[in-house]
Amino acid sequence: MENINLNFVIKIFEEIGKFFIHNSGFIFGVIINLGIIYLFCKALDIFTSKLENKLHQKNSDSPLLNLMPVLSKIIKSIVVFMLVAGFLQSFGYNVSSLIAGFGITGLAVGFAAKEAIGNIFGSIGLLADKVYKIGEYISFNGYEGTVEKINLRSTTIRTLGGLPVNIPNNILANEEITNVSKVNKRRIDISVDIEYGTPNEKIDRALAILKEIAEDNKMVKGAQSFIDNLAPSSIVVRLFAQTHVTNYYQFLEYKSNVIKEIIHRFRAEGINFAFPSKSLYIEKMPYNEN
Repeated sequence: MENINLNFVIKIFEEIGKFFIHNSGFIFGVIINLGIIYLFCKALDIFTSKLENKLHQKNSDSPLLNLMPVLSKIIKSIVVFMLVAGFLQSFGYNVSSLIAGFGITGLAVGFAAKEAIGNIFGSIGLLADKVYKIGEYISFNGYEGTVEKINLRSTTIRTLGGLPVNIPNNILANEEITNVSKVNKRRIDISVDIEYGTPNEKIDRALAILKEIAEDNKMVKGAQSFIDNLAPSSIVVRLFAQTHVTNYYQFLEYKSNVIKEIIHRFRAEGINFAFPSKSLYIEKMPYNEN
């Protein structure tokens, strides 16, 4: 029984040996091509990394800088296909018919993968138009966040809640995208409700205070204050100005400081804030003794 098992094992190794000897050229060629592909991809990564550094030093807004990750993947795909096709051709495979077969089936694949193809062209279009780049803050269709990755298929943004969201690039290419990071100024628009019983001189003083607070800061220009509306329970005064504070979090902090200063100044000068209220009038009905 042991001799039978040993002979069986020897037979298996003999067949494996014959297979490797008979196909040694093909196997050796596969190993060589895999090595070439690996070395080429590594060399291309090093080249693109150095090119990106040089482009960033010369012009950080260069469209080629944004296209490099996509172009690198496309070049890798083309070169890998050419190496595989050349390898198969050298071993007698009819690559021409294989390519023709790809062409015939390309239409069917194209229809089946139209979304993926649309994403590729969408990513190229977005990068070429410099709509946004990694690290910038964008908003669109109810979403907003910081761009973390731009791939061939999708763009990943990190929302204010810290959640990553992947959006297909063909959808983004057809959306109205607001690049918040490229804003050069922000609008300050603050409305304050004061009581209807406020004297005329204090109403004028309230308008003056709003403008003074804005103009005292060098980061603000074009400050205007005016009576915006007569609400059901208040007189609405409004401050409108522009600020060069573009960072969103810094802008929120600055706006908070402006509102705090308004509260302090109004209270110091006896200008009372209004709150929603209603007046109830009770009509006195005639008394009927019967």
